[in-house]
Formats: sequence, C-alpha cells, structure tokens
Amino acid sequence: QALRQISQRTISTASRRQVENKISENQKLFQEDNGLPVYLKGGAKDSLLYRTTAGLTMFGTMYAVYYLLVSSMPKKPN
Repeated sequence: QALRQISQRTISTASRRQVENKISENQKLFQEDNGLPVYLKGGAKDSLLYRTTAGLTMFGTMYAVYYLLVSSMPKKPN
C-alpha cells in the first residue's frame, strides 16, 4: 500500500510539471508582440473559429432584419 501511494505521488507530480511547462509556453505565445489581437494568437484554429462566429453573426443579423421587413409589410388581400 505504501508503494502504491509513492507511485501515485510520482505520477501526479510528473503530470503537474508538464502542465506548468505548457502554461509558461502559452504565456510567452500570448504575450509576444506580433500585432495580432489576443483572440487570434492561437493560430489557424482560432482564426477559423473567429471567422465562423463572425459569419454566423452576420447571417443571423441579416435574417432578423429580413424578417422584420417582411413582417412590417401589410398583407395583400386575396
């Protein structure tokens, strides 16, 4: 049982060290002054997510404006 506790401590400590290294690498990446806004510094995946979100927002806005215009028009009598 003592051996199991020691091995679990070793594994959990090793995994914490890897996370700390990744965090410091990410901090360097996001603090770098390369002229990009923070939401695009993650690379291609962030760029794709940003463009998709912007596109869906524009589509939703245009859809809402269209239906507001259609709703404001009086119906023609049959």
